[in-house]
Amino acid sequence: MVHHSVKEWSLGVQLSCRAHQRPDKVFVKTTQGEALTYSDADVQANQLAHGLKRLDVGFGDRVALLLPNGLPHVLAWLACARLGAIHVAVNLEYRGSFLKHVLVNSQARVLFTVPEFLDNLSEISEELQDLQVVVVCPPTLHAARSSPEPLGLRRPLPASAGRVIKQVFLGELLSEVAGPPEEAGEVSYQDIASILYTSGTTGPSKGVLMPHAHNYLFGLGSICNLELQEDDVYYICLPLFHANALFMQLYAVLIGGMTAVLRERFSASEWLADIRNHGCTVTNTLGVMVEFLLRQPPSEQEGDHSLRVVTAAPLPPEQVEPFKQRFGVRHFIELYGMTEVNIPLYTPLEAPRPGSCGKPWERFYEVSVLHPETDEPLSPNHVGEICVRPRQPYGFMQGYHGLPEKTVEACRNFWFHTGDAGRVDDDGYFYFVDRIKDCIRRRGENISSFEVESALLEHPEVAEVAAIAVPSEIAGGEDEIKLVIVPHAQKVPSPESIWAFCQSRLPKTMQPLYLELVDVLPKTPTNKVQKAQLRAAGVSAQTCIRPQG
Repeated sequence: MVHHSVKEWSLGVQLSCRAHQRPDKVFVKTTQGEALTYSDADVQANQLAHGLKRLDVGFGDRVALLLPNGLPHVLAWLACARLGAIHVAVNLEYRGSFLKHVLVNSQARVLFTVPEFLDNLSEISEELQDLQVVVVCPPTLHAARSSPEPLGLRRPLPASAGRVIKQVFLGELLSEVAGPPEEAGEVSYQDIASILYTSGTTGPSKGVLMPHAHNYLFGLGSICNLELQEDDVYYICLPLFHANALFMQLYAVLIGGMTAVLRERFSASEWLADIRNHGCTVTNTLGVMVEFLLRQPPSEQEGDHSLRVVTAAPLPPEQVEPFKQRFGVRHFIELYGMTEVNIPLYTPLEAPRPGSCGKPWERFYEVSVLHPETDEPLSPNHVGEICVRPRQPYGFMQGYHGLPEKTVEACRNFWFHTGDAGRVDDDGYFYFVDRIKDCIRRRGENISSFEVESALLEHPEVAEVAAIAVPSEIAGGEDEIKLVIVPHAQKVPSPESIWAFCQSRLPKTMQPLYLELVDVLPKTPTNKVQKAQLRAAGVSAQTCIRPQG
């Protein structure tokens, strides 16, 4: 069990402690072979922090990371913590209005990215009034040091009102100063460490203000509830722009003095080979990943590995035993959480109950099923809204950035309202039932129907649109997206034009699979679209299916 004083619950302090305790142990290595020891991570985070300081980045400044999984991403995250700057995680699929919203709302002054995203950035750069510097990163730290300014990567970024968005290269910021900046000692567990964006249902994505203590408890939760030890090796193939990979996995490794193996993105065909080659003992999955792994051709090597714990959220109960038996994994842990509330529910390691998302981590969180209208507690086996509150100050989000009314709405009556329907049985196990809000869950991503609809309304032939969830045909795939469109009277759009428009405007995770053209959307007397009625209609003979490929 990890025992750290709450005053040590900040990222920079944790890094310094591990670098002092086990300097030569590998902290994180990539499947491509690049690695950082704890000492390397400490020294190079300090060097990059000094480089950021030369760019006038200071305490509370927002630094956005639009980076794939890799050591540059890890180092930028650690360097922000050294200065007390606020790390802003950006989904790699975002472009256009989605990318603009995150960068404008967060007021990011500096952005770390890779060359292939510069064109996307150029399209919106004139509207990014706060952005001053773009740090262009190569895929590896070795490349950054050996070639501080790779040839051919500089792209002009237009800016309004005579502004210039400066471009620098990661290697230029890695100074020779190995010691921590003066600000490092002033960062507290109470300070905001990160802003992560979670899908809205009646508006754009909301920036979750996450203090250092909140982020620390994501990692500590993995250590305590999965019973992790120093010799564990965590395989991380989920994106670092989500709390799962960055906090539940990588931060857990740092807190526990373990080793992380980092892959750029999930690959079902490479998953087992990575687990075996690197001696991995624990990993996390999301939704359809388990289905994709079960679809892989059988191999004689499936039981020849060190993997003992796998987590999943969510997972169809019928997949648990087939996965455990096929891959010889002893513990398959289901859990429940969200960016705002951490992970308050874990399946007990030695007392699993398929279909349940676990019991409360009572040391730090209180969880209850409340009546969705009155907020009164419901008796066992009655469906209501899953609500959470922390027992630890700053162990929870501190609000939605710039949206005080949304913060108050979500936190009424001293409970955070998740918008998820659930129940608890007589033994205290919780079960997720459905979503109360109009949020769509697709392959581990919460998708805002509002944002999908806003993008489609830019199509000149679309008068009205509703984006709804329909069940996926893939087990564990959760939802697919269906568009119900009322065309303009003058011209009816072809399905092909809608698919092409979606491809050009929406992230891959938000691409709809189904489309139906209708004369009118069903609405309430107050003119709200009756999405429940549309969901009940499901996929009909009038529904078009997006061509594959």
